[in-house]
Amino acid sequence: MSLSLFPFKWPVRRAFPVLALGLALVGLTGVGPARAQAPAAPTASAVDAASATATLDPAAIYQARCAACHGAQRTGGMGPALLPESLERLRPAELLSVITRGRQATQMAGFGAAAGGPLQPAEIAALAAWVRSPVVPAPQWTDADVRASRVDGPPAPPDEPARPVWQADPMNLFIVVEGGDHHVSLVDGDKLEVIHRFPSRFALHGGPKFSPDGRYVYFGSRDGWITKYDLWRLRVVAEVRAGLNMRNVAVSGDGHWVMAANYLPRTVMLFDEQLNLVRSYPATALDGQGGSSRVSAVYDAEPRKSFVVALKDLPELWEISYDPKAEPIYDGYVHDYKMGEGIAKPGYLNIRRTRLDQPLDDFFFDPSYRDVIGATRPHPAAGGAAAQAATAQVVNLDVRRKIADLPLAGMPHLGSGITFEHQGRRVLASPNLQGGPDGTGRIDVIDLATWKPVAQIAVPGPGFFLRSHEKTPYAWTDSMMSPTAHDTLTILDKRTLKVVGQVREPGKTLAHVEFTRDGRYALASLWEMDGAVIVYDAATFREVKRLPMSKPVGKYNLYNKLTRSEGTSH
Repeated sequence: MSLSLFPFKWPVRRAFPVLALGLALVGLTGVGPARAQAPAAPTASAVDAASATATLDPAAIYQARCAACHGAQRTGGMGPALLPESLERLRPAELLSVITRGRQATQMAGFGAAAGGPLQPAEIAALAAWVRSPVVPAPQWTDADVRASRVDGPPAPPDEPARPVWQADPMNLFIVVEGGDHHVSLVDGDKLEVIHRFPSRFALHGGPKFSPDGRYVYFGSRDGWITKYDLWRLRVVAEVRAGLNMRNVAVSGDGHWVMAANYLPRTVMLFDEQLNLVRSYPATALDGQGGSSRVSAVYDAEPRKSFVVALKDLPELWEISYDPKAEPIYDGYVHDYKMGEGIAKPGYLNIRRTRLDQPLDDFFFDPSYRDVIGATRPHPAAGGAAAQAATAQVVNLDVRRKIADLPLAGMPHLGSGITFEHQGRRVLASPNLQGGPDGTGRIDVIDLATWKPVAQIAVPGPGFFLRSHEKTPYAWTDSMMSPTAHDTLTILDKRTLKVVGQVREPGKTLAHVEFTRDGRYALASLWEMDGAVIVYDAATFREVKRLPMSKPVGKYNLYNKLTRSEGTSH
């Protein structure tokens, strides 16, 4: 079996064991088979021993055992990239376990001596530490590499009907990303049943994005792959590798453009709807000062016909218009741009820069899409002083400047915020990744007209997601960042801003709620390898049913995404 997303182009190499960390394709239906008893992975003491053993050469071990499938520079091939940026969410113990034991239903064999492999525990520990270190010199990924990586899926029959091969409401379809064995499940939102299940790239990230008609979905992986998949005909249309470490992708409101935000290389990449590279944008400041930047995120601002881009290391916010009639861009100061003063460049597909005092991490749009609400993560102050507290700020895209600071302490996760009407005013509610001194979490509620705090709602622990729907009076939030309350979902009343209920899965992790098209049911993720999508009645909070899944990290309702529901991410 090929270790790519789908086996239509990739060769199968049998001469070398495959170090396919995480890309475990555990069959096409259901959850993978139970594992046989496997030898234990190296312990922390083995890691210490490896560090102290000067004779070990993990680079040589890698070249002999791993490079054939993961690339000489660890940038990936038949197996995923083994770069620090790609492995940041893989726990050290899991990395040791994968090398030692392998993964079932893949070409990844166990390398541990007790499993019949060639490596001793100290060698495995040294190799695991080495693949988490930076590649020197840093690997390159050029526009030519991007273009060469693109592959088409099987051609469609000329007389094929343009309709789904399955029977369900296409607009009440859920896309469920299963991180445990790297699959995607399609769920009928009316019958609450799985329609189809297929393998995905390693570590999908940033949420899938849809074409305006709902037929196609675009997935982005940590390894930089973008996959266009036909939901109606259940097949891959095309794939391209936009970078080596990618944050997320966005699809334009008209469906003609796809944009990718990269950490490595430090670029923003623009593709057409068939994933042909159109243009790359180096993430650098206008004056060339300050070096380059990782790209935090890119989102589509459909009412503005533009993409908005946040840079992690440079204090700029970019807007790239895909409107052919976009106004010219004046990067310098002019007395009156209407008189044509200064030197302008076309507004179409060029960067309109907003200069900031501090870089933005993630961000959120207000309902008008004129204002960007962004978080500024802690960073070292001038002179090497201690890191400052995180803040949040509001940037107006029309006047191209910050218009307000938000009094949000901790680490607000604004990318997972929601807006709703409360007592005649539109408010923003955001979870917080950082707990208080007592370990509790909070939801911050801000008035979008005055940018003043309305309320702070206490929840059992810091969380990642807050979700709702316009047809329910309730919002659901997790506490998945808490060591003790990660098994709890808390339900808030949007009318009173009070906690009105909880659901729990004791000892497990419960997170990421998404609603059906009509808001009647709330679907939550039991975030475990032998997990499930749990369906709750959104009015009574009672469990209706559960669908077994392998670590369902996220689920996305097509209708809610396309209509920009006020209760979900866009």
